[in-house]
Amino acid sequence: MDSLPIDPALPALREALRTAGAAVLQAPPGSGKTTRVPPALLEEPWLAGRRIVLLEPRRLAARAAARFMARSLGERVGETVGYRMRRDTRIGRSTRLEVVTEGVLTRMLQADPGLEGIGLVVFDEFHERSLHADLGLALTLHSRRILRDDLRVLVMSATLDGAAVAALLGGAPVVTAAGRRFPVTTRYLDPRDGARLEDTVAGAVRLALAEEPGDVLVFLPGTAEIRRVAGRLDGGGLGPGVTVAPLYADLPADAQDSAIRPSPPGRRKVVLATSIAQTSLTIEGVRVVIDAGLARVPRFSPRSGMTRLATVRVSLAAAEQRRGRAGRVAPGVCYRLWPASLDRTLRPHDLPEMLDADLAPLALELAEAGIVAASDLRWLDPPPAAALAQARELLAELGALDGAGGITAHGRRMAGLGVHPRLAHLLLRGRELGLGAVACDIAAVLGDRDPLRASAGADADLRTRLDALRRGDGRIAAGVRGRLREEARRLREAIGAGSPREPADEEWAGLLLALAYPDRVGQRRPGAAQRFVLRNGQGAYLAEPQALGESPYLTVAELDGDPRESRVFLAAPVSLEDLLEQFGDQVRVETAITWDEGASGVIARRREQLGALVLRDAPLRDPDPAAVRGALVAWLRREGPRSLPWSDAARRLRERLRFLHRLDAGWPDVSDEVLMERLEEWLGPELAGVRRRDQLARVDLAAALPRLLDPRQRRTLDELAPTQVEVPSGSRIAIDYSDADAPVLPVRLQEVFGWRETPRIAGGRVPLTLHLLSPAQRPVQVTRDLAGFWRTTYFEVRKDLRGRYPKHHWPDDPLAARATRRAKRRDV
Repeated sequence: MDSLPIDPALPALREALRTAGAAVLQAPPGSGKTTRVPPALLEEPWLAGRRIVLLEPRRLAARAAARFMARSLGERVGETVGYRMRRDTRIGRSTRLEVVTEGVLTRMLQADPGLEGIGLVVFDEFHERSLHADLGLALTLHSRRILRDDLRVLVMSATLDGAAVAALLGGAPVVTAAGRRFPVTTRYLDPRDGARLEDTVAGAVRLALAEEPGDVLVFLPGTAEIRRVAGRLDGGGLGPGVTVAPLYADLPADAQDSAIRPSPPGRRKVVLATSIAQTSLTIEGVRVVIDAGLARVPRFSPRSGMTRLATVRVSLAAAEQRRGRAGRVAPGVCYRLWPASLDRTLRPHDLPEMLDADLAPLALELAEAGIVAASDLRWLDPPPAAALAQARELLAELGALDGAGGITAHGRRMAGLGVHPRLAHLLLRGRELGLGAVACDIAAVLGDRDPLRASAGADADLRTRLDALRRGDGRIAAGVRGRLREEARRLREAIGAGSPREPADEEWAGLLLALAYPDRVGQRRPGAAQRFVLRNGQGAYLAEPQALGESPYLTVAELDGDPRESRVFLAAPVSLEDLLEQFGDQVRVETAITWDEGASGVIARRREQLGALVLRDAPLRDPDPAAVRGALVAWLRREGPRSLPWSDAARRLRERLRFLHRLDAGWPDVSDEVLMERLEEWLGPELAGVRRRDQLARVDLAAALPRLLDPRQRRTLDELAPTQVEVPSGSRIAIDYSDADAPVLPVRLQEVFGWRETPRIAGGRVPLTLHLLSPAQRPVQVTRDLAGFWRTTYFEVRKDLRGRYPKHHWPDDPLAARATRRAKRRDV
């Protein structure tokens, strides 16, 4: 339908919710469209006294929206309109509209899948596509389909494809509202090459204050950049009555409220904000937006199992949202700190967090809801299979899931704590070990930003943070310390832990971290201080030399996720004894029996491994003989037949077997390939007790090869392929089988006088190739037809031999002559 201002759009929205039970409300980027919609719906007959739940993605936006709507009704927060979030709830008995943050909606659905007493669930700023919003919508639609067909659902977005959401809602109507927006002029400021971000932004702020009226809203990627820009602006040059106000999630609520509040008359304000001010928040008096064009987003790698913050270019949709903040109350100006041509290269929309997030919390939520297969729910973008599988593997390792993928009692307790599953497991196991208080301190530190990351000289040791948190010696800012101590106190109440112990219990930090991060237990690499290999096989290092780098073992809580080798930002030492006590049932004991070239033999070692970590490695005194033989055989196969100690007798036997196989395939194949394949069969028994190369040299291959023969073949081997032939002179001459097609009998001509036919082998099937030799052992004739030789060629050969060897007897009739082994003829 056509775009309408917010009030004219309400009848269409009411009708859509009344008839279809669901709707999508769209408005242009940057327009204020949501804060007046839910109160106007409270009078709908189909609500029948039930409540509206409005989901806001951020705590700051939830508080601000509740206050705005309460003021529009002339009330205070906690009456008709209230809010509910972790550690801060303003709900009264008369509350009909609850503004909740994403985690709260999920907990409500877990506690009561039917959402009893709730008539409408509103998802605001759904285009941000946070993990909790996608999960909340999927669970709400599941409950609506299974339990509550009367439950209404409204999805509101400025930049999302409304048609895709409408299809997910079963073809719900899309209502488009024009909202409230003033024209905004866009100006592009191309930064100088090599200019630092904080210098460019500070220059743009001064320019905007000089050129335009009203307050200035600056978008920066993170708190570090906010601090640096604030430092540049503190030097002055902003003009009289100008205040610099940071705005980010970790600020105390009163500081956040101060940044949002309108400036007093005659004063101006420069708000330095992260993406928290991009949507769902109207900062009164802002007429100018300065956009650095950057955002800091979490990026999760299923391969490494780690999430790291990455600074990326904003999408075009996000840039339009930021731009629209300048036109909320009057015409405004947006300074974009990039060339206009760059707009064409920006992504159209932000990547849904579902596709690039740590899915362990989502997997635990699904398991608690009794959803084993994510495909049972309807998603705008389903969870990636690889990331979800890895998340479930982690939950199983933490004891939260059973073998069938269902949630365990321990998993339910973890889910009830409202923290990341790793931290939940740390808290519960820490309490069981009597270390609940220090576990809560650790969880508070890990659940927040590192309080000492930006401090000069701060090492990566978690114990340094715990000590600073407890001592209050100024190393941690008072506001941050107060927030962390309050969170630790809340966690102690949640798990029933006592008060903090003496500082000595900080020494258990590494063990407690190992409970939360069993995959990130690290072992120092041999001879490489500051460098470690983690249980999951990844490398890690400490960038600065520090005592922690000398620890044999440590547990890492925070890394940068570099796939080559990750930098460690937060860790604590742990002892081998503690690792064995806690993870002893996961230690894999292996005996490694392999050939070692340096030792020229088989070595046997016993290894205890925890994942990729080799905890112990020692020689194995009495290795399994079969395993030793297997290692030796494996080495021989790699090296090939030439590594075997072939004696002359073994070679001759192999040649005889090759000859017989050529005649009859029933005889064993003794080619290199087959011998190596059947090595253990024929050579294995001969390798008993052999572990070194010098021992192998004494193995008798001639005694081993006959194992390839069956009993009949052993009996007939000498008959079919004899090693020698007796010639007429009485000599026994060895047969040369090196040519399997034509075995050779080398014999002096004088020793075969009187032999009428060529000798045959293989049962008479194969004639021997006769190499007839002179007295000097040189061939004078090669023939396989001895009878033919006597009839013809002999007389030519005889003539030649009589000339060269006149003292020898060369008879006229060789068949009638006596064969002789003597060199010269006998005197008659």
